[in-house]
Amino acid sequence: MEENILRTSDGGSLALYSYGDPQAPGHRRILVVGGAFLTALIYRPFAAALGARLGENWTVDVYDRRGRGNSTEQPADYSMDTEIADVALMLEHTGAQNLFGHSLGGAVVLNAVRSFLDPGAKGDGPVPARLAVYDPAINFDASIDTTWLHAFSDDVAAGRNSRALARMQRGMMFSPTLGKIPQPILAALLAGTSRTKAGKLARTMLPSGVGELKAALEESQSASGFSILPENTRFMAGAKSAEFFRSTARKLHEVVPGSTYLETPRGMHGSVPAAFTSLLDDIGDYFTRP
Repeated sequence: MEENILRTSDGGSLALYSYGDPQAPGHRRILVVGGAFLTALIYRPFAAALGARLGENWTVDVYDRRGRGNSTEQPADYSMDTEIADVALMLEHTGAQNLFGHSLGGAVVLNAVRSFLDPGAKGDGPVPARLAVYDPAINFDASIDTTWLHAFSDDVAAGRNSRALARMQRGMMFSPTLGKIPQPILAALLAGTSRTKAGKLARTMLPSGVGELKAALEESQSASGFSILPENTRFMAGAKSAEFFRSTARKLHEVVPGSTYLETPRGMHGSVPAAFTSLLDDIGDYFTRP
């Protein structure tokens, strides 16, 4: 694994981690963009396993998005445009011609490539030869009620972390079971995870979580706005992921001509960082096919 720190145009810095052959050409490099509340370190098993699955002369690049790991905090004017500029910087630096996004990272890469293709948009960057996302998190046609985001932000600012996490779990409705638990009870249950490694990590990234959730979800979008994406785009979802993710991926497939949709049997939302074997095969097959 090789680590590099890249400077951004707004004075920030991003930590990049590369797994595999450092001399791999662009068509054998995949840039991975992670989801909310997750660091590049969390994706290390996935990146290493995917690199091994792809074979020799391949590299998998993963970076810490703003506000996590060894990257700098979100700037005061942080927005989806910040994320788009960061994707462009990473693609240009690595030369990667393949792009993969997970969850909220899926929203980032799809917005980025759409911006690169739209001459009237602000974003400017190289369009990947192959683009895939798994369980993308995009708010289509107000499918997510984001009225809870303001209270979530207030809870984070006041240090009411367990209450904030409970509010997010119920607001996003990613888990039908957790979504039915009354918020005070759910907050008490989540408070019990504060001593676990995952619980501590989630709490440290709550401030950046406020920014990224607002940037990606607060404004409802139309699926048709993504029809400009490349025709060979692969939309993926886990068969056991929340219906929100599956329906979002299917909607995208329906509006992007020539795209493909694939559900991974037994795949869950966390299957990407967990390096789920069958999902690795699905991803590897897409990026290595002739």
